[in-house]
Amino acid sequence: MIHEVFPVGMLACNCSILGDESTGEAVVIDPGDDIGQVQQILAKHHLRAKYIVATHAHIDHVGGIEKLKQATGAAVLMHKSDLPLYQNLALQAEWLGVATPGVTDVDQFLKEGDLLHWGGQSLEVLHTPGHSPGSISLHVPGENHRILSGDTLFQGSIGRTDLWGGSMDEILRSIQNRLLILPDETPVFPGHGLPTTIGAERKGNPFLQNS
Repeated sequence: MIHEVFPVGMLACNCSILGDESTGEAVVIDPGDDIGQVQQILAKHHLRAKYIVATHAHIDHVGGIEKLKQATGAAVLMHKSDLPLYQNLALQAEWLGVATPGVTDVDQFLKEGDLLHWGGQSLEVLHTPGHSPGSISLHVPGENHRILSGDTLFQGSIGRTDLWGGSMDEILRSIQNRLLILPDETPVFPGHGLPTTIGAERKGNPFLQNS
């Protein structure tokens, strides 16, 4: 499996491309900006995007979705509880002092336990609210097992909970019940910053020591 992670936009959101070598199908996760770069990486690996998935609908994670859907025809997926955030990108843009990106239709709403298949690969949807109501983490099972945790779990930290729909109790419950049940060696690719592992965060993340 191909996995490219690269920062996009002014807030350095980690966009991920997961690709299946045998079929050329790919999933693009959190294309917040710099869609030209996303397309270049798809082309480098001879991949075509089947799905565009948002781990949540803050502008730095979804600002490039409309452009990427226009360019690729890929289906747009997110959790329904974050639809109000996505539909109010103008307010998010005003808050940050940036231009308002385009908004497109959501083709499929994701929920806990959904499985996405592309090529010979799959992704399991874990609903991990707390940073936002519709925040999700994405679990790649099998020999390529890993977690893409969005803005729920970071290296040495967790997502902020002081924005609309955020909840400290919920995010800690999500991490405890959905992420920390995974093996310690599970790689974690957050929505910002460097990768980590479940074991490293279980042992050393200061937010999780009393959870």
